[in-house]
Amino acid sequence: MQVPAAAERNKGPILAVLRECAGPGAAPGALRVLEVGAGSGLHAAHFARALPHTRWQPSDIDPRALRSIAAYVEATGVPNLLPPIVLDVSQGWETWGGTQPASLDLLVSINMMHISELRCTEGLFRGAGVLLKPGGVLFTYGPYAVDGQISPQSNVDFDRSLRQRWTCRPTTRA
Repeated sequence: MQVPAAAERNKGPILAVLRECAGPGAAPGALRVLEVGAGSGLHAAHFARALPHTRWQPSDIDPRALRSIAAYVEATGVPNLLPPIVLDVSQGWETWGGTQPASLDLLVSINMMHISELRCTEGLFRGAGVLLKPGGVLFTYGPYAVDGQISPQSNVDFDRSLRQRWTCRPTTRA
């Protein structure tokens, strides 16, 4: 299992906002969540455990990430955390693991848009427009800049590390 330091640092603050999006506790597995680009699976395992009223479906396109997510699913035994699916967000929503139109309460994308090709962001928004239920939420997180400024310092540092490994684009062109 991969344990990225950034995911460890930000899982608590992200969960606090996800709790608002997911609403009060309902029956176990009542809210359907698809996480696009789940990476290591650390977030998926943490969020599914903390939000038992969700049915958390992690996904990724990278085989190494899929193996790490599967290891989290097995190691944690969280009943509402589903095995990962292969998902290429740049492809049409019809290829997204059988997800049906207007079936998702929450579509989550953490640290994907700023490092992926523009067609991935476009695919995410197209998919959200079809797959989210009325009132559903597209939740994104990343080291986004507002008026050219990234904050807090942890996101400045994260952005710098990403730029050393990836070609990032300004959000003004997204």
